Amino acid sequence: MPDNVDASERMVDDWTKQIQETAARYQAMAARMQGQTVTERSKDNTIEVTIDSKGLLTNLVIAEAASGKRMAEVSSQVMRLVQLAQSRIPELLQQAMAETVGTTDETASRVIAEAQSTFPEAPPEDDIAPPEPERHLRFGPEDEEPPPPPAQANPPQNPPQPKPIPRRRRTQDDDDDEFGGSILS
Repeated sequence: MPDNVDASERMVDDWTKQIQETAARYQAMAARMQGQTVTERSKDNTIEVTIDSKGLLTNLVIAEAASGKRMAEVSSQVMRLVQLAQSRIPELLQQAMAETVGTTDETASRVIAEAQSTFPEAPPEDDIAPPEPERHLRFGPEDEEPPPPPAQANPPQNPPQPKPIPRRRRTQDDDDDEFGGSILS
């Protein structure tokens, strides 16, 4: 009987040690990913974006040279660069996992698959059509200005102010408010 108890204790100790080692490796992977950033630049180097390991934008630089571009084009490039940077996160995660916990584990496979679904591949640049410039359509002769708004016959007046509510004076026996005496007693 004591051999069975000792064997059971060793088995539980081994499981505990294995779980602690796995947890330490996952914590090391998480710490490694925490400091990761991805930076992408536009082809003409006028826009630069940096994201963290969670895919959040941490830095955006738009050079003065971009001032000649339409704002719709600049915003489209920013979004494209953010998508491109985010699409690299699963690759970074896979590298960090390979170096810390390994990628053969079922949990690792699930984590990588989740990252790939959260941050899919960015669409090819050719698929993105540049936004159309804004157009304002006017109907009628070009020299015609819109008529001014009609003048109001009676300009609005300030609403009457509410009358102050008269307050009664306190008397000597107002101290206890009918609650049975002082709170200090």
